[in-house]
Amino acid sequence: MKAARSALDFFLPGRPVSALAPVAGGNVNDSFQVRLASGRRYILQKLSPAVFARPEQVIANLSTVTDYLEQTERKERSCLIRFPRLIRSPAGETAFIDPMGNYWRLLTWIENTRIMATIGSCEQGRAVGRLLGCFHQVLRDLPVDELYDPLPGFHHTPTYLHRYDQVAGRRQDRASPDGREQQCAVFIDQFRDRVDILEKHRRSLSASIIHGDPKVGNFLFDAGGEQAVSLIDLDTLMPGLLLHDLGDCLRSCCNPAGEEVDSPQSVVFDRHLFAAVMAGYGESAIDLLGETDRALLIDAVFLISYELGIRFFTDYLAGNVYFKVKRPDQNLQRALVQFYLAASIDNQRRVLDL
Repeated sequence: MKAARSALDFFLPGRPVSALAPVAGGNVNDSFQVRLASGRRYILQKLSPAVFARPEQVIANLSTVTDYLEQTERKERSCLIRFPRLIRSPAGETAFIDPMGNYWRLLTWIENTRIMATIGSCEQGRAVGRLLGCFHQVLRDLPVDELYDPLPGFHHTPTYLHRYDQVAGRRQDRASPDGREQQCAVFIDQFRDRVDILEKHRRSLSASIIHGDPKVGNFLFDAGGEQAVSLIDLDTLMPGLLLHDLGDCLRSCCNPAGEEVDSPQSVVFDRHLFAAVMAGYGESAIDLLGETDRALLIDAVFLISYELGIRFFTDYLAGNVYFKVKRPDQNLQRALVQFYLAASIDNQRRVLDL
């Protein structure tokens, strides 16, 4: 907490703070809600050094995108989306570096909004799809070479599979007392031959600036929970494939059970929510998708679920060094949720359609 207060003094010197409280829910960064005596609120974040080797690039990307959006706000937009803004120090700096070398940033708090744990209706699903499409539309003309790649290899599923093989190989002599580990290993092996489906067609797929992590918890809704108004957690802004964003959004938003459940086998991909999200996306950005994107959409949703399952399981096997956990087996349970979700997606291929 001392470092957090030092960061606040750096960005907002002399401004009296009435409250500084941790924000729960993030799997990577440490976040704090800041309330000034004036009532104004901010979000203060320490970027995870275990995840972001070049945190200055993460902050630079956010600065580039928000500056671009401020410029385009003066022009007429076909859709509306609210973004958090970087707060600069009096000297104009966007990052505070604490004595341990950790990077901190301060963002505006988007008022009168709420986060939904899951999508509860097709209307909400449509609102999510519409907002993701809006996000892609407003950034379509920002040159991709103006952004860094803060996570080289992100969403390159063969790389995650290779990492899993390395970690699992080092544990072959250890007997596993937990049958869930065997379940994960069996599922990974069952679908190995699909890991490169997007990579094989990469040149034919639509690329742009992507959010990188458009899960349900990163969409802000209005106070009534009806309209999606903002996308937050912009650490993974990068050049990428639109299908990576769509796949991630769909696998998260079309899972009514949520990602932290006690019975992974109960997880089902909801095809009605799928149709709603894609209908909303079509209202904002269907013109961004090419023929190959449409043909591989279901593969992308399956693959992102499968990939995330691999990442959770690998982190569990490695000692939970990447994703935050509250108990030792949490990443193992998270992995099973994603694998059951991927199986549900795969079993419904014939009924999932644009």
